[in-house]
Amino acid sequence: MAEAAGVSIATVSHVVNSTRFVSEKTKSKVFRAMEQLDFRPNAVAQSLRSQKSNTIGLIVPMLPSDTSNFFFMTIVQGIQKTLKQHGYQLLLSNNATEELEEEKEQIKLFNSKLIDGLIIASIADDASYLNDTVRSHYPVVFIDRKSEGYPGDYVLADGFGGSLKAVQSILDKGHEKIGFITGTLGISTSNERLEGYKKALADRGIAFDPSLMREANASFENGYECAKELIASSDITALFVANNVLTMGVVAYLQEQKIKMPEELAVIGFDDYDWTKITTPPLSVIRQPSFEIGVKAAEAMIQRIENSDKHEGIEYRLPTTLIMRGSC
Repeated sequence: MAEAAGVSIATVSHVVNSTRFVSEKTKSKVFRAMEQLDFRPNAVAQSLRSQKSNTIGLIVPMLPSDTSNFFFMTIVQGIQKTLKQHGYQLLLSNNATEELEEEKEQIKLFNSKLIDGLIIASIADDASYLNDTVRSHYPVVFIDRKSEGYPGDYVLADGFGGSLKAVQSILDKGHEKIGFITGTLGISTSNERLEGYKKALADRGIAFDPSLMREANASFENGYECAKELIASSDITALFVANNVLTMGVVAYLQEQKIKMPEELAVIGFDDYDWTKITTPPLSVIRQPSFEIGVKAAEAMIQRIENSDKHEGIEYRLPTTLIMRGSC
C-alpha cells in the first residue's frame, strides 16, 4: 500500500493509526491507495497495540413481547448516535433471560472484545460482582435503575418526581381514593414510583392505604387482573399505573367492562408510547426521557474515558413529563 500511495511504510502506519501528524495531501494519497486495494485496518490488532478498541459495551434486559423494549431501544439510539459523534462503536447485548448469570457471561464476552467502557441496565440490586469481572479496567455507567456495590455513574429518569406529579394532578381534580398498580418492587425504578405516590398523598394529609395498591410482575394479564381486583374490592375513583405493560392490561379491562375514563375512573399511566394516544379517550401518561437518557449515558462514558483520574461517581437525574390527555 505504501508503494501504491508513493509514501513510506511508516507514513502509512501513522495515517492508519493516527499516531502522528500527516498532511491532508499525504493522507489523501494513502486513503486512495486503501480504497484501490480494498484495505481494511485490523481492529483487533490495533486495539492490542494501543489497548483501546473505541468500542463501548451495552447490556439491557429486553424480553420478547414486552413493550418496554421500545424504551430500551430508544435509549440505544441515543447512545449510538452520541458515541458515533465521538468515534466510538456500540456493542449491544440483550439479557433476555433477566438472569444474573447471563449478565455476568455477557460481561466476560465483552472483556474478550477489549471494550473501553460498559453501559448497563443491571438486573442486580447488588452489583458488587463487577469487582471480580470488571475490576476497574474500564468505566461503568448504570442506566434506568440503581445498583449498589460498584463505583460508577448513574443516568436515571426521575421516577419519584413523575409519580409525585401524576398523583398531585389526580388530587387536584378532587380524587382522594386513588388506586396504585406497580411492577415488582425491589428495583429502584418501582420503589421510587411508589415513594412518589405516597409522598403526594402525605402532602395532602391522606394516609397510605395498602389495600388500594397492587404489585405484580409486568404483564398484560397481570394488569388486567390487578384492575379487576382493585375495582371489585374498593371504591377508588382514580388509578395511577406505574408501569406501561400493566397499563395496557388495565385499559383493556376498563374497555371490556365499559368503565368510562375519566367519568367513572380517572387514569394516568406510565410511558408515552403511541398506543396511549389512540385509546378512548387518549391516555394521560408520565413520559420518560428515554432518548435523552441514552445521550447522557454516552456523554458520561466519554467523560470517564477522557478523564480517567476521576473516581467519584455522579448521578444524573433527568426530568419526566406529565402529559395530560382525556383519561384524567
